[in-house]
Amino acid sequence: MAFLTDPSAGQPLDMGPILAPLEQLRDCTCCPRDCHADRFGTELGFCMSGAGFSVGSICAHTGEEPVISGSRGICNVFFTRCNMQCVYCQNHQISRRRESIEEDLVTLPELVARIESILEGGSHAVGFVSPSHFVPQVQVLIGALRARGRRPAFVYNTSSYDKVTTIQALDGTIDVWLPDLKYLDEALGRQYSHTPFYPDVACAAIREMFRQKGGNIWTDDEGRITSGLIIRHLVLPGQVENSKKVLRWIAEELSPSVHVSLMSQYHPTPWVENHPRLGRTITPAEYDAVRDEFDRLGFHRGWVQEMESAANYRPDFTCEHPFETRHQTAC
Repeated sequence: MAFLTDPSAGQPLDMGPILAPLEQLRDCTCCPRDCHADRFGTELGFCMSGAGFSVGSICAHTGEEPVISGSRGICNVFFTRCNMQCVYCQNHQISRRRESIEEDLVTLPELVARIESILEGGSHAVGFVSPSHFVPQVQVLIGALRARGRRPAFVYNTSSYDKVTTIQALDGTIDVWLPDLKYLDEALGRQYSHTPFYPDVACAAIREMFRQKGGNIWTDDEGRITSGLIIRHLVLPGQVENSKKVLRWIAEELSPSVHVSLMSQYHPTPWVENHPRLGRTITPAEYDAVRDEFDRLGFHRGWVQEMESAANYRPDFTCEHPFETRHQTAC
């Protein structure tokens, strides 16, 4: 591994301590699947990920919640081959664990340089997307950026299939928790995401995030988040009751003061376009029913989406900027 340079002293940094978290990957238990795979070898675990830095995209993303994106976007690092396998995943081009995917295997210096370039363009934060099976790499990246004198807000953007011990280990390192609470229905987690015990695992992880950050968020002078917790929930077609259960859990087990992002953006990918339930967008009546429950439970902080959102959140990871639609810019 090449040395990075300390910009304040012009001297190369000793990468040994920074790279130390990668040793966890020799017996990988960083996510709830506890595969015990040696990711430096060839016998990989469920996620089929190695010990390197495999990314699907590094880009300035302006399509997140306003406090996340700011006016110039968040620098998002999209990791590949998710530890969940949602059949409807909008990021399916990079998230599948066995099929050929769009991925870029980069060195740590290359990755740091690409992140720094986006930060220099005005991004205030670095987001790690689908990081649950890349936690050691996340720790290395944060250590390397801090050694370079960078102090962005670090955002952990997760589907919440995370171990409580992992979330505890990141306390004081991650500034913003951005979990998605997908299901309060155990069967749905298995059927749609091949993820056993999702409600128990995700709720425990989010409860720990709430313990660390509480229900408030902190922002800078430009209204960009610097610390806090935002819980996302994507409403799925035909699953209004699951969405209501998710909202009730947040309100009753955490607080109705938590910032919640209630998303209507679901659209069927080619993998599910013929699925009897998932092969359509949600209806206005479905989203209205969930929004009514949102209001009834007393949520007063957060964001809702317009029904047109389903047409606006269709990334193409074959493009340099996957979240810019084709009619806006050529790939």
